[in-house]
Amino acid sequence: MATAHRPARRALFAPEHEDFRESFRTFLEREVVPHYLDWEREGIVPREVYAAAGAHGFLAMAVPEELGGAGVEDFRFNVVIGEETMAAGVAGFGLGITLHNDICLPYVLHGTTPEQRERWLPGIAAGELITAVAMTEPGTGSDLAGIATRAVRDGDHYVVNGAKTFITNGINADLVITAVRTDPAERHAGLSLVMVERGMEGFERGRNLEKVGLHSQDTAELFFTDVRVPLANRLGEEGEGFARLMRNLAQERLSIAVSGLAAAAAALRWTLDYVRERRAFGQPIGTFQATRFTLAEIATELDVTQAFVDQCVGELNAGTLTPERAAMAKLWCTELQGRVADRCVQLHGGYGYMLEYPIARAFADARVTRIYGGANEIMKEIVGRSLGL
Repeated sequence: MATAHRPARRALFAPEHEDFRESFRTFLEREVVPHYLDWEREGIVPREVYAAAGAHGFLAMAVPEELGGAGVEDFRFNVVIGEETMAAGVAGFGLGITLHNDICLPYVLHGTTPEQRERWLPGIAAGELITAVAMTEPGTGSDLAGIATRAVRDGDHYVVNGAKTFITNGINADLVITAVRTDPAERHAGLSLVMVERGMEGFERGRNLEKVGLHSQDTAELFFTDVRVPLANRLGEEGEGFARLMRNLAQERLSIAVSGLAAAAAALRWTLDYVRERRAFGQPIGTFQATRFTLAEIATELDVTQAFVDQCVGELNAGTLTPERAAMAKLWCTELQGRVADRCVQLHGGYGYMLEYPIARAFADARVTRIYGGANEIMKEIVGRSLGL
């Protein structure tokens, strides 16, 4: 079965994607996997790992060659990274790199000025400028129109005041794409995006938050106290922030779907290995009908889901992926990830609850995927409205 182990070559991919897969898999095996449990205990991935990924060409592949990238805007390469990080059991590192590549990069790559691109893209591609996006606030989750962080013009600067929370890459980030309210009289049209940079006076990081899972992924509170941000750091025009956030959500949600499905496939692979070796009542537990039926159901769901996700990736590359389809993918794949992780823990018995086993970490890591990127209740709302309801 293709989904029982690493994905077989699929029609979605060309030979260059599989070559990229082998290179990235080797990078993970050498640079990430041996150190990952240390990073989980420390609560952060060292910055130099991003630089190593950039040096090997695994960051910001869509950045033009003259600005330090590969000049290849093909989301299938991003898919390979999402699949391989989950297959290697390094979800915390995977979240940081997919956030950098899949979610933050488009804000800088598209719709910015030539000066901004030249200022930021080389460092983003090299892994020297780690990125984050700051939307969520202590009192504002999925309702982006409720953002309260203020940016008031003062000459050729904005003065930014407010707070953000649950910000992935929050400790490591050098460039934070920050959603701010520039017009308090407007809801959606009152939002803008500004780039807050490491070292700006009044920009402070709070705690590296202690989470249920994804321990190696730094997630932080951010505080802005009279931070002077140049108007030259605004992304697009004033008042375009909400539209820009919405424009990038389809790719963000598909990225989450890809990783969720890949995590479920990895859980199946680990569990197949375990039930073949673990014995009870004188035989491998994989020979019991209950075990076989459970894993048969999981394998079937994964293969069916893979076909849909590959179709969505093709649509994204063609520029035809709709927000509704992306919401469906995020909703289904993260719910599937949670179900599969839970069932696979059960088949591991007591060992499935031990963090030394990757299935236990995958179980804890899976829970948040139904929350971030827009809670799954919001995904249902998006899909439901598309049905005319």
